[in-house]
Amino acid sequence: MNKKINIYLPILIAISVVIGILLGNNLSNEQRPAFQNFSSNQTNKLSTIVDLVANAYVDSISSSVLVEEAIPELLKNLDPHTTYIAATDMQEVTEEMQGNFGGIGVQFSIHNDTVQVIDVISGGPSQKLGILPGDRIVSVNDSVIAGIGVKNETVLSLLRGEKGTKVNVGIKRNGMKEFLDYEIVRGDIPIYSVDVSYMIDQETGFVKIGRFAEHTYDEFLQALNKLNGKGAQKIIIDLRGNPGGYLMQVIRMVNEFLGEGELIVYTEGHSQARKTYTANEKGSCLDKSVIVLIDEYSASASEIFAGAIQDNDRGIVVGRRSFGKGLVQEQIPFTDGSALRLTVARYYTPSGRCIQKPYDEGVDQYYHDIMNRAIQGEFQAADSIQFADSLKYVTKSGRTVFGGGGIMPDYFVPADTTGYSDYYSKIVQKALVYHFAFDYTDKNRKALNKLKTAAEFSSYLESKNILQEFTKYAATKGIAADQKGLDVSGKIIETQIKAYIARNIIGEEGFFPIIKEIDKTLLQAIKISHSKNTLAQLLAVTK
Repeated sequence: MNKKINIYLPILIAISVVIGILLGNNLSNEQRPAFQNFSSNQTNKLSTIVDLVANAYVDSISSSVLVEEAIPELLKNLDPHTTYIAATDMQEVTEEMQGNFGGIGVQFSIHNDTVQVIDVISGGPSQKLGILPGDRIVSVNDSVIAGIGVKNETVLSLLRGEKGTKVNVGIKRNGMKEFLDYEIVRGDIPIYSVDVSYMIDQETGFVKIGRFAEHTYDEFLQALNKLNGKGAQKIIIDLRGNPGGYLMQVIRMVNEFLGEGELIVYTEGHSQARKTYTANEKGSCLDKSVIVLIDEYSASASEIFAGAIQDNDRGIVVGRRSFGKGLVQEQIPFTDGSALRLTVARYYTPSGRCIQKPYDEGVDQYYHDIMNRAIQGEFQAADSIQFADSLKYVTKSGRTVFGGGGIMPDYFVPADTTGYSDYYSKIVQKALVYHFAFDYTDKNRKALNKLKTAAEFSSYLESKNILQEFTKYAATKGIAADQKGLDVSGKIIETQIKAYIARNIIGEEGFFPIIKEIDKTLLQAIKISHSKNTLAQLLAVTK
């Protein structure tokens, strides 16, 4: 009862104010022209209130501002994923999903109050002019951006802009006394969805997908073709941390693995008839085994992918229970450039599961669910999760799966805390691994540029006693060497250092093959991929 009062109280107060104005005002019609056209029979109460405020309120107020502020409050009474996108935010949202933006083509990091170029995008405007990794950006147009506590958002707003427009950038390069001035014509800079694809071993390929955007399927197909060309017989698809995106992109991706007529997903809503999506048997990976990695931040389209593979008994899902977003949004644009992203349907996996988690306790509790899972021990033990019998479904072969809140993996892998120590915690709090890796890269770029593979980086850095170098660096930052902490956390720290340094030079194909060595979920997936008849054994056990 209190919950309903809290929801409707603001509306009741607003209506009471309007009624009070009408009943309490004893002026004649001639004395209050603002109400001459008002009729109590108007059916749209919200627009009526806006008109009354605009025409009769004691002070001057912009009705457009009033509407902009009111819309988000109105939508709070719906589901957590129905949102209003203001016109000022639309460009950023559109860029993220379309997969490109106007810019100069560099990846940068703010280190010691200095904007430093981490990487230069191949074929982009900056590379064509000769800007290099390690360069410092000290000015943009007439704005000095060095040594003033500059923020990422500020730098992005200065460097990004419409394709074809010009921006002047001042560069400080190591070994050169003079500043370098560049006039850069902004171009289309891609935002990639496939973070990396590489061969783990002679028969196992790995693909990590960060989002489902406009070009994700094309990128995914390129990654699969690359791995197929290298002899991949097994594919591990990493969807951990992937928040989802376009429905049709994930449908096309799942189609690469399913046989003709197999159900991928269906959607249905109060005002939308059921829409069913099935495979057409034209996929490139119909003969390959597949393992999907998920975690508590895998949502929406990620869950569609994992659910389709699991419900069709096509492959194995490894990790932890996914987020639990089973709602479909459509974006309705307005003439001022804003848009409403409205939930219009729920999606259902092939077994009939709607894996949307409850949201009846409000938006805050909805997003606190991840924290509640951690507190309840779900990240450490699969049996801490209790599913009601009413949420029980069966896969194509008759295995039991559950709906009601995320995809539960076939193989549960707990969050790994075995390498944590007080020493490691202090290092993480100050982000020292990242800062050390950046400084080391910057000072040794000439030697590091000769290395071409992750294996070469790992071997080279081990020969340089990189962990010992790091402990000396940490001590200068106020964290003294702790042998007990190093005994517990040394492997994690050293692996992260090597991975970050490799990323600084050769990108994600340097980072991921190294970080794999401390990635318990991926290591479990690799172990499963090497086991014979794993899927058949799983089917026999869980049927």
